[in-house]
Amino acid sequence: MRFLVLAVLLCGCSAAAVEERPQRVVEPRPNAAVAARGEGLLRRAMLSEHNAARAAVGAPPLVWSETLAADAARYAAVMAETEQFKHSTEPRGAVAEGENLFMGSRGAYRYDEMARLWVDERRFYRAGPVPDISTTGRWQDVGHYTQIIWRRTTQVGCALASSRRDDYLVCRYAPPGNVWGRRGED
Repeated sequence: MRFLVLAVLLCGCSAAAVEERPQRVVEPRPNAAVAARGEGLLRRAMLSEHNAARAAVGAPPLVWSETLAADAARYAAVMAETEQFKHSTEPRGAVAEGENLFMGSRGAYRYDEMARLWVDERRFYRAGPVPDISTTGRWQDVGHYTQIIWRRTTQVGCALASSRRDDYLVCRYAPPGNVWGRRGED
């Protein structure tokens, strides 16, 4: 079995997020195959992973938004071109949008794996008003997950762009989640 060393970065957002650059995580991977790509596959994988996480907490499913996907594509292209992994500045889109970001070694991660890294933050989640939502004491440790399961969020749109070295996934959400002082399950 060959192991590849790949890097992944995640970045979750809120209306009151403090800009923090996450550390680059290096992990061994048992598979050297390049992950399948395509807009249809991205849409199916993102809706499947997001809606499975939402169903697990009794939240209604999200619907795909081409408008959010187009906004996500514009910003993913900016990150790939500049090779700067950071949240976009407000405002996002014509109306407020939430944002989840992923960066990993180019072609290494399947779309479902990217989304599952966000969903896996649930292990640190505790119900409460933002920012008191993490067993670690850092709301950022669950920010992707809470955006995904935020009950008032109804739409998602995602896009991927690549630099020579990395893939940049951006998902946009409307209405945005992680609202300071509010509970996601309300």
